[in-house]
Amino acid sequence: MLATGVLSMLLLDGGLGINLLLAAIPAGLAAYFAGRAAGRRPRAWSLVWGIGGLGLLAVPALRDADWPSFLAVTAAIGLGSLALNGGRTWPAILLGPISVINSVVTGVTWGWLGLRERFGGARRGVGVGLRSLVVSVLLLLVFGALFAGADAAFADLLGDLVPDTSVTGGPVRVVLLVAGLVVALAAAHTAAAPVRLDRVVVRPGTPRNRVEWALPLIVLTVLFAAFNAVQLVVLFGGYDAVLKKTGQTYAEYARQGFWQLLIVTLLTLLVVVFALRWAPRDGAGDRKFVRGVLGTLCALALVVVASAVRRMDMYVEAYGLTRLRISVLAGELWLGLVIVLIMAAGVWGARWLPRVVAASAAVGVLAFGLMSPDGLIAENNVQRYEDTGKFDILYARDLSADAVPALDKLKEPARSCVLSAIADELGEDDTPWYAMSWGEARARDILRDDPPAASVDESVCNSLTEVPEYR
Repeated sequence: MLATGVLSMLLLDGGLGINLLLAAIPAGLAAYFAGRAAGRRPRAWSLVWGIGGLGLLAVPALRDADWPSFLAVTAAIGLGSLALNGGRTWPAILLGPISVINSVVTGVTWGWLGLRERFGGARRGVGVGLRSLVVSVLLLLVFGALFAGADAAFADLLGDLVPDTSVTGGPVRVVLLVAGLVVALAAAHTAAAPVRLDRVVVRPGTPRNRVEWALPLIVLTVLFAAFNAVQLVVLFGGYDAVLKKTGQTYAEYARQGFWQLLIVTLLTLLVVVFALRWAPRDGAGDRKFVRGVLGTLCALALVVVASAVRRMDMYVEAYGLTRLRISVLAGELWLGLVIVLIMAAGVWGARWLPRVVAASAAVGVLAFGLMSPDGLIAENNVQRYEDTGKFDILYARDLSADAVPALDKLKEPARSCVLSAIADELGEDDTPWYAMSWGEARARDILRDDPPAASVDESVCNSLTEVPEYR
């Protein structure tokens, strides 16, 4: 726990990179040993959640963009709560983070009582620990200073590896120290005394008879079938006839449809949840009936998902890729996977469903971060520029350093206009190694080897934004 606080104080003051993972590892070890001391045995799923949470913290070390890193850190917190508390039911999956937040308060008291019990009020044990620490620090300082004075290369290595310990930003460092300690205490306390959220019982709703339950769902299924039939006609009959009949453009047709179909997918999942709550369950016949009705609805919903994905593909072809578009597309694909998992649960039972859905969400967030969304956006829009001659300079200037390798392929003066804005955002090359992402380091190398042209100033870039092809 102390290591977590010290690493947080030393490493987290300059931004996010591999430093977050380095500070989280000792906190995870503290939780592991606290759980074992309390008599808990690590289960397979707890190890999966813990390793997965640490894996998600690698995203800030690889990507410069803030939004995939935020998603990864948020998902890591959720997986961490599952690793600490355990659980296989929906209440345990959804409410796990709340128990960890509660331990932020109780963990400090628990840690203080543990220290008093460990040392038993004796000063000798504390004195031995303090003397050992002081001697270790003195040896490091003396011999480190001598070696640094003896070799300039070693001095540079120490300067790069050792975090800044100056008094500048002292209050911030104290806050980071305390925050690291509190988080580590909360994790260890939760591991030692988890909240058994699996014991929370969600009572099923009152079962309805078949007619009352099935009639609305059958009507909805018929509506889905009619919509999907139209989609098949459009698919095989071509879009031209539909666009001619509706008077819409290709892009308008795509933009109009995707968002509605995304909402349809979300509402379908809600309908399935509530339908299962009030489903008839008098015997095997009712179970087969429920599976048949909901299975048909889910199968038709998958066609809606495919249609939504196709609409977004058309939308991107017309307008290019953006952060919002790639995010909602990834969300729609994940919702389609959830529907498939629900259908599988109807066949093989649903006991495994909560954990698998949570795991699929974590894997999706990890894959989303690793594939570099800003880089994909830049690659798509650069390719679209090569194919159509159209490129949104203003939007590209707001992308992160992850987009630099793709944007480096643009022709002048568009290249310099875009990269100069990203270079200004990066600032001076004084970010410590532990707070710099791999995406930022790669972008700095590209900008250093081939910097933006000095002749392309802000007035040139502003004039480009008035050209229709660059808007």
